[in-house]
Amino acid sequence: MDGEDLREGIYALHTRRFGSVAEVLIQRLKKLGKAKNLFHDLYDDLEEKRVEVKFSRALKKSETLVTTDTVMQCIESATSEKRLVAWADRQRVSFDCNIQQVKRTEFDVLYYGIFFSDVVVIFHIDTDEIGPDIYYSNKQHKGNVGEGQFHISNKTIGIHEKKYLYQKLTYEKLLDVLS
Repeated sequence: MDGEDLREGIYALHTRRFGSVAEVLIQRLKKLGKAKNLFHDLYDDLEEKRVEVKFSRALKKSETLVTTDTVMQCIESATSEKRLVAWADRQRVSFDCNIQQVKRTEFDVLYYGIFFSDVVVIFHIDTDEIGPDIYYSNKQHKGNVGEGQFHISNKTIGIHEKKYLYQKLTYEKLLDVLS
């Protein structure tokens, strides 16, 4: 397996398995332990902090609405290969990554990130910093108290890059970490 095969495999994973890959990545990079309960992903034994991990894939926004007339066109253009966004295009190409189900009372540190076509970008933020600065909304679903979300898009990624960037990895380096 090479870096390109790794990327294709990661992009093909369904949500839960994709999230598990991100958790293993952070666990190995930071040498973290297992979670202390079901409400966070990992635990930092040295810092005694609960760690949450949230990742997304950068894909170009679909420009065509699905209708009876456009359904086949939308299916044809939906493959990841045609929608991948490179790091260099992060502010030029329209994309939207939703970091969701953020339950701030359940963790101390959030590692979140985006899989771009050429690199994986990892951000780090303490719970008390999650707020208006990153456009955090404490509302996700009607009646869901204590759970929120924030979006990272071509318009907001600069904020995350400037203040919360932890690390960038090529897929070749990611392969080393995961192997």
